[in-house]
Amino acid sequence: MFAICGFVEASVRLCERLVRELPGKALTGRERQKLNTQISHLFKASDKLREYENSLEILGERNSYSKTDPDATFIRLKEDAMNNGQTKPAYNLQISTENQYWTNFSLYHNPTDTQTFKPFLDKYRKRHGKQSKCVTADSGYGSEENYEYMEMEEMVGYVKYNWFHKEQHKPFKEDAFNQANFHYNKDEDYYVCPMGQHMNPCGQRQTKSDSSYASVISLYRAQRCEGCPLGGLCKKAKGNRTIYVNHKLNAYKKEAFLLLTSEEGMKHRSQRPIEPEAAFGQMKEDMHYKRFRHFGKDTFAQFCYR
Repeated sequence: MFAICGFVEASVRLCERLVRELPGKALTGRERQKLNTQISHLFKASDKLREYENSLEILGERNSYSKTDPDATFIRLKEDAMNNGQTKPAYNLQISTENQYWTNFSLYHNPTDTQTFKPFLDKYRKRHGKQSKCVTADSGYGSEENYEYMEMEEMVGYVKYNWFHKEQHKPFKEDAFNQANFHYNKDEDYYVCPMGQHMNPCGQRQTKSDSSYASVISLYRAQRCEGCPLGGLCKKAKGNRTIYVNHKLNAYKKEAFLLLTSEEGMKHRSQRPIEPEAAFGQMKEDMHYKRFRHFGKDTFAQFCYR
């Protein structure tokens, strides 16, 4: 954007100089006035491009920012008085606690918690000079990228994943058409559908998250769904049913399930709502700080250190 803006501005100044250097009789007064008007419009366009350039520099990797607080990002909040999903400039505050004492805090511009996990723990290590050996978090942090990070850091992670509670309910377990309940033959790499057909691998896809983390998705397709008496219950799309499986994430989920349902995991899960929520309660009720009244991340950081 900077190169385009500079090029446009230089071109406009060149045109302006050339028009001035033209002999008086080369152009009529009306033609000269028209050229000067167009040059004036180009100057305004170059100013607008420079404004866009400054906005993009402030924006960075975000999709929005507030003019009154450039560090804040427009986020859909839980408190929605108008009940219309209106976005407001806000921050995503992340804290970690131990015995209800803050051990780390940080502000982020992304509304979801998934992408805050790795930078937050990196900041924890930088602040304390060592990494946490054990982490407990809710399902908002359970992703393939975060599970892999904990594995590389040799951390014990009592981190839930989406559907952790749902998959333990009876309707989920008894749903024979849910691909999570399909039998998988690991040695020969195929799934078995409710009618007993083998669903063989038919390709792979690679997906990238907002943080550019790449995940490999394996595709498995049934051999013949035409005429299947269970087809109406098993699938809605035309053709043979295809399922998408992330084997790496499934392995992490199984490991997380064993940790979360163990005796130590139950202890950590019961303690998790008490730890950070009590700290947030002290800030909101005791300090009467229910919303950010400071502009800028640095100003808020100074407030937290007080």
